[in-house]
Amino acid sequence: MKIAEIYRSIQGEGVLTGAESIFIRASGCNLRCWFCDTPYASWYPEGDDYSVNEIMERVSVWECRHVVLTGGEPMLFAELIPLCNRLRAENYHITIETAGTLFLPVECDLMSISPKTNNSAPDATDHPRWHRRHERSRFAPHVIRQLLNSYHCQVKFVVDHESDLEEIDEYLRQFPTMTPSQIYLMPQGRTPDELHQTEIWLKPLCHQLGYHFCPRKQIEWFGAAKGT
Repeated sequence: MKIAEIYRSIQGEGVLTGAESIFIRASGCNLRCWFCDTPYASWYPEGDDYSVNEIMERVSVWECRHVVLTGGEPMLFAELIPLCNRLRAENYHITIETAGTLFLPVECDLMSISPKTNNSAPDATDHPRWHRRHERSRFAPHVIRQLLNSYHCQVKFVVDHESDLEEIDEYLRQFPTMTPSQIYLMPQGRTPDELHQTEIWLKPLCHQLGYHFCPRKQIEWFGAAKGT
């Protein structure tokens, strides 16, 4: 399994915000979001191949029971299945962060799905091949339904403009089992100032719609840096 980084930090997004966690970042992705904040695991994947035993050796050095499997797209790697089995056997709490385009039958306590909407597509002129591939792959409703039926899920949408909310509303109508308590709206941005400018208008709308506002606390705490 190609791994970009393994590190201990604090979860900055979603229901477990503030939880000390070990992050295992898979390197490789089937999408190419223009706003990706970890291009070293997607656009320009870097890292080394690790066996499950090697990953577990790295994890075991920290006294921390929450593990977050992220990327990139961790569901690309079949090795995720035995890795999650080992983590479960050793009583770790497992979060998987995925775009919801691929399914693997993994052990998981929290499936954190970040569906990619229209606002995520890379520029069609600069990246025509990836634009086509991204648009073909980013929405897999059968996978979303399988994840919702199989796991405890939170669903996080990146919001760039107020018009994005119309698409999100249309998206959610296709999944009537999703409840507002599962929905997190997260501002697009790579700096605290960019996030704050969106928060000004997005946070009140979240309260109005019954969704959670999802600040990206890791950027506020550490900046957009590796290992955070």
